[in-house]
Amino acid sequence: MATKVNGNGKKPPSAATNLIAGGGAGMMEALVCHPLDTIKVRMQLSRRGRQPGMPKRGFLRTGIEIVKKETPLGLYKGLGAVMTGIVPKMAIRFTSFEWYKQLLANKQTGMISGQATFMAGLAAGVTEAVAVVTPMEVIKIRLQAQYHSMADPLDVPKYRNAAHALYTVVKEEGFGALYRGVSLTALRQGSNQAVNFTAYTYFKEWLREWQPQYKDGNLPSYQTTLIGLVSGAMGPMSNAPIDTIKTRLQKAPAQPGTTALQRISRIAADMLKQEGIHAFYKGITPRIMRVAPGQAVTFTVYEYLKEKLERSGPSALTGARYEE
Repeated sequence: MATKVNGNGKKPPSAATNLIAGGGAGMMEALVCHPLDTIKVRMQLSRRGRQPGMPKRGFLRTGIEIVKKETPLGLYKGLGAVMTGIVPKMAIRFTSFEWYKQLLANKQTGMISGQATFMAGLAAGVTEAVAVVTPMEVIKIRLQAQYHSMADPLDVPKYRNAAHALYTVVKEEGFGALYRGVSLTALRQGSNQAVNFTAYTYFKEWLREWQPQYKDGNLPSYQTTLIGLVSGAMGPMSNAPIDTIKTRLQKAPAQPGTTALQRISRIAADMLKQEGIHAFYKGITPRIMRVAPGQAVTFTVYEYLKEKLERSGPSALTGARYEE
């Protein structure tokens, strides 16, 4: 299926729209779904598979243990890093996607093929990974990996908050530590956004074909939520091993004298040898449970805010869609 660059006759979304609507949607998604991301990270960092006789720990047990030992606030560790980066992340994602999409459009017809949409999403994901997501993920994972109780003032962790974690990591490990795992993060974000943008675009076009009354306007919110939910689940299923290796790589300090490729290879080999193939899919359940509803929330809130901006703001505020 091919679509026009601006099939509804509107201008591409401006940076202001992407900043306000995208940032608002991203913050709502983070607040709703961050606990599941913390559970996912803890499961990916777990070495339970190395200890014979130990029971498997699913996402429910992991979540319960966090709440018991660290209070419910423990589920929100690393949220500060996410909230700090979510607005520029969304602005970069939406703006770069539209730019790449127009760049790849057929110059004669203005049509965009499914392949072009996929490549635009891939490029947008890589762009946001390099610009914002990798440093944000490094700080977030360092905070989420701490097992201290947030109710005990005497239980002082190494990293007190996002700003302190950023300062400490740069001071102890250098600025380059913020970009540890950038290749895997770019691969994960790129594949995520390629799948998400392509699936969402196809689903939206199909629904508009079946419902001509929505051809030039927004779909009902429940339909946007549904297609966001379905498209959001596709990315995590396609790149779970990448995400697990990335999490372990970003959690630990770099080893002197080893390259990034050597560290990635060593982590993957150790996981396979000591924990089995299933270790690459640790945290897949909470990740899907976070990303899929997160995509639904993001799409729905973004489309809602975009419509409000179009009606009340300057004519430059016009828009599009999407969200890991």
